[in-house]
Amino acid sequence: MLKKVLIANRGEIALRIVRACNELGIKTLAVYSEADEQSLHVQLADEAICIGPAAGNLSYLKADRIIAAAEIADADGIHPGYGFLAENADFAEQCGECGIKFIGPGAEAIINFGDKAKARDMAVKANVPVIPGSDGTVDNEEDAIATAKKIGFPVIIKAVAGGGGKGMRTAHNAVAFVKEYNNARNEAEKAFGNGAVYLERFLDAPRHIEIQLLGDQHGNVIHLGERDCSIQRRHQKVIEEAPSPFISDKIRKKMGEDAVKLAKSVNYEGAGTVEFLVDENGEYFFIEMNTRIQVEHGVTEEVTGVDLVKEQLLIAAGQKLSYKQEDIKITKHCIECRVCAEDPGRNFAPCPGEITLYYSPGGHGVRIDSHCYSGYTIPPYYDSMIAKVMTFGRTRELALDRMDRALGEYLIRGIKTNIPFSRAIIRDPIFREGKATTKYIEEFIERVPKDLYT
Repeated sequence: MLKKVLIANRGEIALRIVRACNELGIKTLAVYSEADEQSLHVQLADEAICIGPAAGNLSYLKADRIIAAAEIADADGIHPGYGFLAENADFAEQCGECGIKFIGPGAEAIINFGDKAKARDMAVKANVPVIPGSDGTVDNEEDAIATAKKIGFPVIIKAVAGGGGKGMRTAHNAVAFVKEYNNARNEAEKAFGNGAVYLERFLDAPRHIEIQLLGDQHGNVIHLGERDCSIQRRHQKVIEEAPSPFISDKIRKKMGEDAVKLAKSVNYEGAGTVEFLVDENGEYFFIEMNTRIQVEHGVTEEVTGVDLVKEQLLIAAGQKLSYKQEDIKITKHCIECRVCAEDPGRNFAPCPGEITLYYSPGGHGVRIDSHCYSGYTIPPYYDSMIAKVMTFGRTRELALDRMDRALGEYLIRGIKTNIPFSRAIIRDPIFREGKATTKYIEEFIERVPKDLYT
């Protein structure tokens, strides 16, 4: 077992890792920026070291400072959480060179899956269905246009690096293509230092379904069912649930088998997520693999009873998976709403500031993952998500009703949040009927009066 783990992250995921380590008897070392000195993960960890100024590029993205902190405090493992350095292959490699276990897959897997064009090629080799698209990257306008015409419009232009919707543009015809192609490349270069893009056929209103995986160092890989992440705004997930209200048991089984097949083809280690788009006919296509724990991992934990973060720690320590595929049973339905410090009335502008009153909901079937409290000041330097509300029950209807109740109980004063927006979605008949696609929020904003969610 690992003896001490440095948590190279902040916010609710850092607190989540502290708790998992505590239950396993592992000492914890928090690292924090000057803006996060009062954060809960800093207060609850066994030790804490400041690694720099508030800005992420001067603190949480400084691999050398994080590794130095691990060496100073004699930590034998580093958990990167999600975001920041979680999918940075150089960081993973540096950890290994310093004799520190990176709690995640090896650098090679991160490199291959971090490049979405390479990931697509690996899926093809593993006989996992992919969306028709370019054969690798398209590096000049002439080749890009020719490839787009061959695929057929509309096409989506996607950065090979990064995520969160950056470096992603849709072109519905050849006239619009050149502008969007260059926009995608420029944005990707600024965001990720890599302007390479590839093309795929654009699916107009698919479902976004992801399969949760766990793989150990002994060649064992299992899947833990799917999460439906179709409710997105600007390609960022807003609401997730498991199981999906759309896909059939037959498709669920086949998607899980394909995800496992892909992971086994590269001897994948740790937690990972294979993401698919599913069209209206139930045909599914691989789009990418995330080589880390996901924001929405708690949804899977609640419907399966598996503690994914503990499993990450056990896998990193060289232990075999605690579960076999036949042990995984979906026993409940779970919904998650991300609570963000943002103002839906001002195009969801971030709203940092002091929380003057904080009261989180509770009761049977409710889980809150958050690092906030009354008097806590949300800094302006990071992602606006401040909490995750998960509700679960025997049926989807019960989970939805509990979510409506929980959001109604949530009291956060001093800042604006998206809680009213999420509650309006939970009450919306289209969402409750399980008919939402990735276009849902765009259409929801068009048809629902703003005063219902601001």
